[in-house]
Amino acid sequence: MAFALSAQAFAPLPIHAAEAQRILLRNVGLIEPADAGATVTVNLLIEDGKLELVTQDAVSSQKIDSSYDIAGGVVLGTLSLGEPASFLILDGDPRENVELLLDTRTHARFAIHQGEVLKNNYSPTSRGSVDEGKQQGWLAYTPPPLAVPLNYQDKSRWNRYDGKYVSGLFSGAVVLDRQRWLDQDRNSMDQVGDLTAFEGGEIRALRFGAVGTFNFEQPWVWVIAGATHAFDKGFDQVDSDDFTLFDLRLDIPLWQSAGFSIGKQKEPISMERLMPMTNLPMQERAAVSDALLPSRNIGAVFSGTLPGDRATFAGGVFNNWLDKDQPSSPGDNSSQLVGRLTWVPLVSKNENSLLHLGAGARHSSAREPGFLRTVPEFNNAPNFVETGLLDVEGIDTWSLEASMRSGPFWLHSEYLQMDLESDAYGDPTLDGYHVTASWILTGEVRPYNWRTGLFKGIPIAATVDQNGWGAWEIGARFSHLDLSEVPGPEVGDAGEMDIWSLGVNWWLSPYFNVNLNYRYISLDRFGDEGISQGMNARLMLVLE
Repeated sequence: MAFALSAQAFAPLPIHAAEAQRILLRNVGLIEPADAGATVTVNLLIEDGKLELVTQDAVSSQKIDSSYDIAGGVVLGTLSLGEPASFLILDGDPRENVELLLDTRTHARFAIHQGEVLKNNYSPTSRGSVDEGKQQGWLAYTPPPLAVPLNYQDKSRWNRYDGKYVSGLFSGAVVLDRQRWLDQDRNSMDQVGDLTAFEGGEIRALRFGAVGTFNFEQPWVWVIAGATHAFDKGFDQVDSDDFTLFDLRLDIPLWQSAGFSIGKQKEPISMERLMPMTNLPMQERAAVSDALLPSRNIGAVFSGTLPGDRATFAGGVFNNWLDKDQPSSPGDNSSQLVGRLTWVPLVSKNENSLLHLGAGARHSSAREPGFLRTVPEFNNAPNFVETGLLDVEGIDTWSLEASMRSGPFWLHSEYLQMDLESDAYGDPTLDGYHVTASWILTGEVRPYNWRTGLFKGIPIAATVDQNGWGAWEIGARFSHLDLSEVPGPEVGDAGEMDIWSLGVNWWLSPYFNVNLNYRYISLDRFGDEGISQGMNARLMLVLE
């Protein structure tokens, strides 16, 4: 909502905020552009009179000159990043009481015009006195496993339940794919068969679930999410294993900067594995992430931020004995110790540019034999690289991450290495990496979550239903995976694969996405190099 602010409406006051260089306004009510019936809570950072940051994430007070708790006061004005700030903050919601607009001199508690603070009726808060843990937003280490609307805290939503002790929101998504293989040489046919059998359309996923809170003084976050695969198999199949439970998790805040998660969840390793797939520039994760890391596991994770808020830690213990078709005793299943550290050594003053570094480690007791295999970053495809049944004494996996964001540009890379403890195979090492570049053509900046050391999805400045273009993103990726030091299921080694990818994403709104991916695949297996090329179009609809 735009509002014309007149400098004559208020006389300049000799207040502390006028002298401050960096002013933080916490817990500001912002009318959400995508849904005029909803209000989201944000933090506003003003530096030298310019609006530098609008975020739902907690902002550290360490480098702030003055901080004010707005306590839900509603902002009125045009919030233009990098420009001199000009807006009002009212003591109520003008949609509920129009009198607030007719008497702004009385009801405006904060006013700034062209970077000059004209009025401020808020008392400054001491550093650390504001309970950031009670701010609205997703507080858990692992992001929600399905798309949750930004205004999920709006109690008027039809799919939200809000009780005295428990609150929740139901959400879901359907993903439709249409794949076409463009080319395949003779060597590739000999390696993986005729790929035209994998062309056509499919329902990639039908996911649904619920997220919510147990309403203690510090709310506990609960998550239940799953997917049906009946569409992939056809309705005439007799196999009843058509449902997968992805997440069944409880997140418990311990103190302001730390939390504890228990249940079926993602292991804390690898940014690409931890980020929801809908937040990534490409349709599917890099082959190395799918081949060397599990999707979910059952266990407990302790996570938090280190002093200075630029570093995060997470560590967990896992054992999947409760999963279907697993031995009924934890001692008969593989146990895992997993950890991840992240650090932001460089960040610009307005946080528009930053450098992220991360490292992770995973140890598995490997009590059960298993396979390593993956498709060529297309869901509708056969396995291109595949090991035989591996019976080893232990597995150690290491990960390194490096990400650089500068405005709408994002460059991300990861390296994964798996060391197998096995006399039979000579203690082989399997590894791979990927480098991904993304450019958001419409200028949005992908947010960074300082609590978890992860990037978020694209915030859409102007959706198509607001007469905007939505958000457009182009991406490119190179990925490499080498499993050649272990045997395949029949003859030869498990294979080595390189994939070059190009993609374009169009977010018409936060609930509607259309994208297209192209891949050039080189597979070295059975003594030959096979080449194939394919393209996949995807449409995703999110239940509001």
